[in-house]
Amino acid sequence: MKGKVIWLALLLMALLVSSLAVGNPGSTGKERQVSSEKTIIALGDSLTAGYGVKDKEAYPARLERKLHEAGYRWRVINAGISGETSRETLARLSRVIELKPAIVILEIGVNDGFQGLDPTVIHRNIEEIVHILKKQGVQVVLAGMRMFDNFRPGYNASFAAIYPEIAKKHNLVLIPFFLEGVAGDPSLNRMDGIHPTAKAYRIVADTVYPYLLKSDEPGTYQ
Repeated sequence: MKGKVIWLALLLMALLVSSLAVGNPGSTGKERQVSSEKTIIALGDSLTAGYGVKDKEAYPARLERKLHEAGYRWRVINAGISGETSRETLARLSRVIELKPAIVILEIGVNDGFQGLDPTVIHRNIEEIVHILKKQGVQVVLAGMRMFDNFRPGYNASFAAIYPEIAKKHNLVLIPFFLEGVAGDPSLNRMDGIHPTAKAYRIVADTVYPYLLKSDEPGTYQ
């Protein structure tokens, strides 16, 4: 009888261990395989920095929380600087590389556009940023940007074309439009009509999220 009790106890322990190994039926294999730590840098201007909102409300912080909720132990560093141009991003790139990012989400160029800078110059600066990062083994997720519809129609088209051209040439993951679902909506932008509200940054984080995950897939870019 005693031997039978011991046998039953061992059987119950084995079943318990087995159930723990299987895990929560609602969890996925993907969630269990993405626990490795990784540094992501959100690099850009005020749209990345989160002008006018708290740090925790800007898209990089929201994106990090979204990743953690999905089981990714990734750190997202907000390296946005309000008012920055592509030339200025290029000038500080060495400091960004010192942080040893695995992925950089690059959102830049709108301030160049506001200054009316020649799109070929903007193209050259962004392409050089991409070239330097890739040379260091950093994966780049490029955020597509657009100027306002009423800015300068001819200029707008040339500006918007910069991002898909660079993404295609360098085989990058491209976010077609960083401010998708936000730009042009008065309820989601501050009084200046340019900078997203805290509520809008939830949408921005949701927009960026799947493209960031795509960049982590082996052999997957564009």
